[in-house]
Amino acid sequence: MSRTIKLGLVQFNPTVGDISGNVERICNIIRSAKKESIDLLAFPELSVTGYPPEDLLYQKSFVEANLKSLSAISQETNGICVIIGFVDQDNYLFNASCVIKDNIIVGTYHKHILPNYGVFDEQRYFVSGSAQFVFDVKNICVSTNICEDIWFSDGPTREQKALGAELIININASPYHIDKRELRELELSSRAKENDIPIAYVNMVGGQDELVFDGNSFMVDNQGQTIARGSSFIEEIVKIDVSFSDDRLDCVTSSESLVLVNHNTELVRNEIVIKEGMEEIYEALVLGTRDYVKKSGFDKVLLGLSGGIDSALTAMIAVDALGASAVTGVTMPSRYSSTGSISDSELLASNIGMSLLEIPIEPAHLAFENMLSEVFANTEENIAEENVQSRIRGNVLMTMSNKFGWLVLTTGNKSEMSMGYSTLYGDMAGGFCVIKDIPKTMVYALCEWKNKISGRNLIPSIILEKPPSAELKPDQIDQDSLPPYDVLDNIIELYLEQGLSYSELLRQGFSKSDVNQVIRAVHRNEYKRYQAPPGVKITSRAFGKDWRMPIINRFNYWED
Repeated sequence: MSRTIKLGLVQFNPTVGDISGNVERICNIIRSAKKESIDLLAFPELSVTGYPPEDLLYQKSFVEANLKSLSAISQETNGICVIIGFVDQDNYLFNASCVIKDNIIVGTYHKHILPNYGVFDEQRYFVSGSAQFVFDVKNICVSTNICEDIWFSDGPTREQKALGAELIININASPYHIDKRELRELELSSRAKENDIPIAYVNMVGGQDELVFDGNSFMVDNQGQTIARGSSFIEEIVKIDVSFSDDRLDCVTSSESLVLVNHNTELVRNEIVIKEGMEEIYEALVLGTRDYVKKSGFDKVLLGLSGGIDSALTAMIAVDALGASAVTGVTMPSRYSSTGSISDSELLASNIGMSLLEIPIEPAHLAFENMLSEVFANTEENIAEENVQSRIRGNVLMTMSNKFGWLVLTTGNKSEMSMGYSTLYGDMAGGFCVIKDIPKTMVYALCEWKNKISGRNLIPSIILEKPPSAELKPDQIDQDSLPPYDVLDNIIELYLEQGLSYSELLRQGFSKSDVNQVIRAVHRNEYKRYQAPPGVKITSRAFGKDWRMPIINRFNYWED
């Protein structure tokens, strides 16, 4: 006998801590889903609280408000079954999912496997669960588990299958990094084949501090084949109609994207859009920037435009995230600035429609020189005089931020952040560093991709072609102080993300001088990064939550 079910996977974008707002939107989505005759609606992990709630979990009132919200959600579930992620409490706290059907809580599941690596700290807050349960939807036996539970062969999926489950719903708050979508599909394919059971994977979408959740929900059949996918970086309900024959998934009759609009009181059918390559990375940066700015309560941003490629890419992302009218650039020429630093910034601003102000820093530069002349007398000029210029620019931007209530975006990339090639309280001064996890070589690749899909050079060719320079002294270029960027970025990736040692890097063929310079700079500049603004995580190991090195550190990295 064939049995059918209409499954809805909600790629939900909550705001951490906004329990009442999240619950209002959850209830609206449930009402909209019922109009689509959806039988089983699954929300992501910790949808009620947002993910990760971190030390908000130490606030009793926060946990209590989250628990009380289940009553409001339950009232909307007549005629539908809903899986919702929340924080449960029974002496201890649990990362939990609640199954509610026809206004009744039919079961609560506690996450078994708590990740405690990379960006995750779940063992700091939660206790592992151990119990299982199954429930019925349209004569189909269903079970649910949470995120990390699905990544292990000996995890709860095996027990749930033994209890009679014919379908597993795995709810997630899985942060994006490059190649993450492929990793998820590979892992779920293994679980499905091992247990001869179809699995639906629903993932959160949106930005939270440094993290971006990419959606990309999907479903695999009993043989591990992907049979339906959701969109990348879009808040939507992925509606999947499936049929079961005996205890096996027979077929998917249809799948579609229902985009959430008008505060989720309306659903609009849309083509499922999956992002890949440079487009995927760019969309992650746009979404992460938009949500950080908006969820922080800002409407507008400003940034320094130098005529260089980093500030150009940052400005482009900001315009795509917020609209050109919400972005203001400031060019701040000094005595060492090339004419192109102004004209190239003007051309960029004109191309992408953003406002541009010009505030020369020479008066302030002269004032600093006069103020410090007696103290600096009989000394040679060094990096201190160079960095005064950067700190003046930082002061200008932060003063404008205070005056107008605009958030300052900084423009440093991962290559510079790794090497400390930035000025504390200067070009590092600001609220959000959009390309903090983007290596310099990828900055170029993203700009070239953006120009290609735009059909014209929105980012002017002259910006792409000029040698990178801080322009803090005559004829300065980055390569005076750093290895070539292709070499530098390769070493950084192998050392930071893949964990190669000093001797392993040498065996890769890099020069001893380059490897020494990179490793020394990475660890010598830890104190700077502790004071840097957050930025969007893109790589498998980003500075910030992923990288937690002590500032004072005398480990000998040259001994394996």
